[in-house]
Amino acid sequence: MFMFKHVAAAAVVLATTALAPAMAVADIFKGETAGVGDPVHTMFVTFANQAGKAGVEIQVNAGQTLTKSMLKGGRQEIDFFSTVPSLVNLMKGQKRMYEKVEDAPAAAGELRSILGFKAGAYHPVTLAGSGIETWEDLKGKTVFTGPPAGSASATSEALIKIITGYEAGKDYKAVRLSWGEGYAALADNKIDMMVRPAEIGSSKIEQFGLSGEFRVLSIPTEVVGSEAMQALFGRPGRGMLQFDGDVYKGQLTDGQITALGFTQFVGTHSGVADDVVYNATKAFWENLDDVHATAFFLKEVTAETAFTSVNVPVHPGAAKYYDEAGIVIPEGLRP
Repeated sequence: MFMFKHVAAAAVVLATTALAPAMAVADIFKGETAGVGDPVHTMFVTFANQAGKAGVEIQVNAGQTLTKSMLKGGRQEIDFFSTVPSLVNLMKGQKRMYEKVEDAPAAAGELRSILGFKAGAYHPVTLAGSGIETWEDLKGKTVFTGPPAGSASATSEALIKIITGYEAGKDYKAVRLSWGEGYAALADNKIDMMVRPAEIGSSKIEQFGLSGEFRVLSIPTEVVGSEAMQALFGRPGRGMLQFDGDVYKGQLTDGQITALGFTQFVGTHSGVADDVVYNATKAFWENLDDVHATAFFLKEVTAETAFTSVNVPVHPGAAKYYDEAGIVIPEGLRP
């Protein structure tokens, strides 16, 4: 279980990949992450920027579906990628979105980790005047739960069911769109609520308070201790998170908001050379002040959080740096 307190809006970082000098021959490594404005994107681009200082040039392809990026990473089609802990076991067991992917278990076995981080929380957002003030008010409403191919939609629908007993498609209409379309649909009043994973203090969430009022629903206290909710909190990459509601201008829920938190990690695969991952990892941690200055939520990134929710082996190159720096690697994650 992990806790966040009041934080400021995160800065959006744009990907910048330095070009190698014309006379030099340098490898360009392929990287994939989520869309601009997502905390996962911010973290990944920050990692890529620091790696570039050590000569590890990562070409960042943003706006990708992470379920697919992880599969491509395991297949060694890309080199660095944002990794979702909850998807690792699905890949290993060839379940859900990987059910028809024959090489999913083998690909999962090739995944390696570099560092984990606390990314943010699921924000159930509804605009003032929607008629939704409590979770029970979702009955008969239209809710954006996430993209069609990702894992977020299933998590959002599970959260709603645990709290209300409501089932998607029966008690309310679940709409699955791209993240950008979800934001636009809520802003245009085409849906009644949006459930969006975002960093605390997200500028994307804050935009709804700039021209009006909105509400972020809090998980009810009486539900937090239930067996089902504790099981959801206990899934890989999940946990309970609390933050002050007034972090957002125009947000109507008073006091502290209890939410479903999510964590992720920066990943690579077994085929990337040890010295490459070592240099990238070392550059990241030795430029931690620059990392913290990039976005407020990244101030939570410390040596103590390096293996947050990581559930695949650490890459040997990263392990070499951690051993040199005296950062203890959990025994189950050693390469």
